[in-house]
Amino acid sequence: MPNRLATATSPYLLQHADNPVDWWPWSDEAFAEARKRDVPVLISVGYAACHWCHVMAHESFEDDAIAHQINDDFVAIKVDREERPDVDAVYMTATQAMTGQGGWPMTVFATPEGEPFFCGTYYPKAPFSRLLESVRTAWRDQREGIIKQGSAVVQAIGGAQLVGGPTAPISATLLDTAVVQLAKDHDQEYGGFGGAPKFPPHMNLLFLLRHHQRTGSAEALEIVRHTAEQMARGGIYDQLAGGFARYAVDNTWTVPHFEKMLYDNALLLRVYTQLWRLTADPLARRIADETTAFLLRDLATPAGGLASALDADTEGTEGLTYAWTPAQLTAALGEDDGAWAADLFRVTTKGTFEHGMSVLVLARDIDSAADDLVTRWRDVRGRLLAARAQRPQPARDDKVVASWNGLAITALAEYALLLESPPDGTADSDGTASAARQAAVTLAEVLAERHIVDGRLRRVSRDGVVGAPAGVLEDYGAVAEAFCAVHQLTGEGRWLTLAGTLLDVALAHFGTGQGGFFDTADDAERLVTRPADPTDNATPSGLAAVCAGLVAYSALTGETRYREAADAALETVGPLIGGHPRFAGYSATVAEAALAGPYEIAIATTDPHDPLLATAHRHAPPGTVIVAGAPDKPGVPLLADRPLIDGRATAYVCRGFVCDRPVTTPEELEARLTS
Repeated sequence: MPNRLATATSPYLLQHADNPVDWWPWSDEAFAEARKRDVPVLISVGYAACHWCHVMAHESFEDDAIAHQINDDFVAIKVDREERPDVDAVYMTATQAMTGQGGWPMTVFATPEGEPFFCGTYYPKAPFSRLLESVRTAWRDQREGIIKQGSAVVQAIGGAQLVGGPTAPISATLLDTAVVQLAKDHDQEYGGFGGAPKFPPHMNLLFLLRHHQRTGSAEALEIVRHTAEQMARGGIYDQLAGGFARYAVDNTWTVPHFEKMLYDNALLLRVYTQLWRLTADPLARRIADETTAFLLRDLATPAGGLASALDADTEGTEGLTYAWTPAQLTAALGEDDGAWAADLFRVTTKGTFEHGMSVLVLARDIDSAADDLVTRWRDVRGRLLAARAQRPQPARDDKVVASWNGLAITALAEYALLLESPPDGTADSDGTASAARQAAVTLAEVLAERHIVDGRLRRVSRDGVVGAPAGVLEDYGAVAEAFCAVHQLTGEGRWLTLAGTLLDVALAHFGTGQGGFFDTADDAERLVTRPADPTDNATPSGLAAVCAGLVAYSALTGETRYREAADAALETVGPLIGGHPRFAGYSATVAEAALAGPYEIAIATTDPHDPLLATAHRHAPPGTVIVAGAPDKPGVPLLADRPLIDGRATAYVCRGFVCDRPVTTPEELEARLTS
């Protein structure tokens, strides 16, 4: 018989709707039930694409004996961390404080007031059963000590996120120091930072690209180029269908944890697009093209919006869809092409994965290969993809997350604008730029029409229906930045107005009063502590995301109070940028834009394909905002009082609200932007 999760909108919660565990969704009613029964609360946090969440579910939550223990002695609450990042943040901080590490599934035992007193992650069935018995006994016999422990944990995790700590102004010296730190951590052989498991460092790469633009640092650019190439040729990248997996379990990018997340691919699309812009590298162009195709083909949902993720597992087995043996290649391609593919993709009889299987990697430089080899590679890849399509496919978490879709909108807008004026001079013959442009606008419409309710953001929707969870700070920041990007893409004033509305809410309801931001609004559901984490995790921190929106909006409107708010917030993470840049990549990325100006470019023209616009997009300094359209176009502040000169299209270049003499030729504009 289905439990209380049967009516949930979260795919993760729905995965547990038929468990014998009497699950509750996160709610006041669940805690009231715990107080009524005088039992502790078991809070289990995970997400739909999580491999070990599935394992623990199969081992324990689908087991009648374990369910009997849970139902008799606890009130069990299941939480989707992607739907409720605020709840996840509070209890993850507690888990890390108590155990020194964290992860999902997260297993928390709390008092009926929500105060955590014992935390962990994945437990196999037998140890989990013993743990349940131990907690039951302790709650019965050592109640006073447990309550004191919970209160102490709450006090500790509240202190861990206190606001008003040391600050440091953003400066060239600070950002130089951050680059030095990243260079020390750079894996000289395989790229990226640190060892296994190795995650795509997209936010740090964006920072290094902007640093290179501002300073000309060859080292910063080489770290990005090397890391981007190693990831693109590794197994973390889907060599057949495009798109990046969440992370590699090794330090060589060979074997991935197979889940594919929207946020990773959105941020990596920006990395490869900007790397292509700066270098005209054909590999960067190809990966940007294929990642865009992956987003639009595999994550688009029928009701609009992009789905959150593709699962790590297929029918309970990791890699079932993706890994190959030499014999399987031969069966799909024939002897000759099978052997050729095995060599190209490094598929061996020993295997690089489990059970003699191999994850496809690209062992040769195909992007600079002769035309006949490229043709053969495309043919082989197409046939392998068709064969793979006959295998069982991973499930998809099709909830639409506001902030992640915001990241995708910004990436698609940047990609579309650059593809319309490509640095390598190639034409957009297949309409990819148009598709990306339309997708960015359509996704923005979904967020504007579905996720904004009574002037406030909702975090998730599914099947066209918006969910109840309120947007957190990262939602407001990422969506505001996305609306600023769509304003630049379309020249429509409504997007700028919507961005301003969201930023006003962020300033009014999320500010700490000391320059920084909380992750939840002042009128949001009260948790045991109010999270305020300025560090990047899998996605940009809420503070970094909202600063990106504030800087862009201020540059587009000329309203300086938004820039002042961004500067104050960035100062609160200045010590983090300088001391631990791997955890502040997006804040550093925004700081590069702020330090560069950012530039504001207004192109007065009646031609949407004016050469001045192409020049601006090719050579714009870090974080530049660019608009184009008829002089004094309504809703576009940067075009106010910007006439054509002698009837010719005219570019107005400003920096930090101080403007240079207008120019009318691409050559003059390029010189202005690159000098």
